[in-house]
Amino acid sequence: MTSSGDVNGQTAINMGHLYPHWQMIFNKYDEDADGRLSLAEMKRVVKSESFEQDIPNRCIKRIVAQADENKDGYIEYEEFLKMIQEPEVRTVFGQGLQTFVRKTIVPRRPPPSVQRATDTTDYAVQRAMDNIDAGEYEDEYTCNPPAVCMIIVSIIEIIAFLYDVVETGRSTVSGPAAKLFIYNPRERSQAWRYFTYMFVHVGVFHLAVNLMVQIMLGIPLEMVHRWWRVLLIYLAGVVAGSLGTSVSDPNVYLAGASGGVYAIMTAHIATIIMNFQEMQFAVYQLIVFLLLIVSDVGTAIYNRLHEVDDKVGYVAHLAGAIAGLLVGIQVLRNLEVRSWERVIWWASIILYLGLMTAAIVWNIAFPDYFPGPYECYGVGC
Repeated sequence: MTSSGDVNGQTAINMGHLYPHWQMIFNKYDEDADGRLSLAEMKRVVKSESFEQDIPNRCIKRIVAQADENKDGYIEYEEFLKMIQEPEVRTVFGQGLQTFVRKTIVPRRPPPSVQRATDTTDYAVQRAMDNIDAGEYEDEYTCNPPAVCMIIVSIIEIIAFLYDVVETGRSTVSGPAAKLFIYNPRERSQAWRYFTYMFVHVGVFHLAVNLMVQIMLGIPLEMVHRWWRVLLIYLAGVVAGSLGTSVSDPNVYLAGASGGVYAIMTAHIATIIMNFQEMQFAVYQLIVFLLLIVSDVGTAIYNRLHEVDDKVGYVAHLAGAIAGLLVGIQVLRNLEVRSWERVIWWASIILYLGLMTAAIVWNIAFPDYFPGPYECYGVGC
């Protein structure tokens, strides 16, 4: 296989070998067969069901603007062919076109037992195309819009913590904000506590650890998947943490954002699962997150077996982690949907709704399971 040099650290494919393929691509998009592509025509093609994954919508205008040399609003075939061979243009929209070629034009490489010893151009190009997906996820990182959701949540948590410090003169969960926000099993009728306990932290270290993790892991997720998806996962982890704790440890008061933090952690696992082939270092990232979770679960089991009361809500961690994984599979962006991923999507939504419904029904239907109005256990008494 020949190459046309190195562009941004990647070897560019010599498109001359694919001349017939590019003619087929051009003809495919030229629906009215007038020998040129208009912006409106390309938009209709991309938005149609059969071509919805060929070229990302955001790239269409840039394609026309860069390739239309005579500025007549159309792309003739000569311009199209020149466009796909220009390295600086390929960096803008080449991902979509190359994905299209890999999916619909260039044949898949046969297994090693079938492949001939002589390497043909098509197979060489196919191997290059197979490597295009690796790193595609990383290409989705963007600061537009700015990733500020987790920063804003963190600021609110800091303000609530500092307010109690100012009011009481020390770091405590007995301050006015903490008493209002903490999850109190005796005040389960105040439904906001299932969410707002995330604003209460037991000491500076507790706050600092949660802030560090949710910013370091939340911002990268926001940059790819947008703020509202990350916030939805975070809140799902928070409420799952309080519901899970209420069912497993009905006498426990709950403070801290760990449910949301663990949801963010397992949301990374969800996006690795759904975008495994598109991520450059998916295996290593998956190992890191799994080690973090396994270590926490192992600590929780050890402390339970040895009756160690370290004031850590491990059930909230576990419930938040499960929610983050299940909701993450449902709402995070999937760059290329495969049939088996659709099965996982439906399984995750059914499992999540089943667990949440069971926990909510338990809280409502069995009031005698929880402490009465005059009982007090642990934090907040």
